[in-house]
Amino acid sequence: LPNLLFYGPPGTGKTSTILAAARELFGPDLFRQRVLELNASDERGIQVIREKVKAFAQLTASGSRSDGKMCPPFKIVILDEADSMTSAAQAALRRTMEKESKTTRFCLICNYISRIIEPLTSRCSKFRFKPLSDSIQQQRLLDVSEKEHVKISNEAVSYLVKVSEGDLRKAITFLQSATRLMGGKEITEKIVTEIAGVIPKETIDELLLGCQSGSFEKLETLAKNLINEGFAVAQLVNQLHDTVVESEDFSDKQKSVIVEKLAEVDKCLADGADEFLQLMSLCALVMQQLTQN
Repeated sequence: LPNLLFYGPPGTGKTSTILAAARELFGPDLFRQRVLELNASDERGIQVIREKVKAFAQLTASGSRSDGKMCPPFKIVILDEADSMTSAAQAALRRTMEKESKTTRFCLICNYISRIIEPLTSRCSKFRFKPLSDSIQQQRLLDVSEKEHVKISNEAVSYLVKVSEGDLRKAITFLQSATRLMGGKEITEKIVTEIAGVIPKETIDELLLGCQSGSFEKLETLAKNLINEGFAVAQLVNQLHDTVVESEDFSDKQKSVIVEKLAEVDKCLADGADEFLQLMSLCALVMQQLTQN
């Protein structure tokens, strides 16, 4: 087993993979002694890396298990969410990784590989976890619903897969919330929409129609309703982006202007701007683009 680096979006099974591998290698009883798991929530400054990790790495490990099976003569250190470690703490790992390579393997897990310093990435075998495919997610969700005796329509399952965008953890959480909400009744697409905070297609179409009408008062009413319904404008920006890009009703020039504005609004929202003002600014620009011709 080389040193490993798992990276990719959340909810795609990085932590589960290494934990499953470690359990298979060491068996349930040795697992606790042989695996050191440090998460982002644990203290992982340079001091801890120097003391705790180093001390753990220096212990020797034997090659037999209590149930008589063969067992690899090394230990595993799992550093989950390694991209949130400071560069200093990452740098402190470099030497330990090399020096203790006989008795210890490291597994770094992160979402963004660009935040791991180069010397560490070059010491590891890299594995990219990509967002899970729809068919795999669908199969898993059906398995879960069957085992938990949850009634769910096929449309709802497909829709769950769509809104979770390859993140199985998110999909399962939505499924769980929907089950609690329905209390044993069948889960429909409408319920999934509500729970996921997705803005219904009709609402977005209505907003675009309002933009086409050229009436600012009408647009203002639609925008106010959207905010009062409790929809997040950041969510609207994401969905509007897909709608605009895939739409046949806009010319390429209109699309580029609108998408650039979407990016601006997204940045402003991230900086904590007022949702209503950003929404009005966005809608006004879309209206201007649609009514110019």
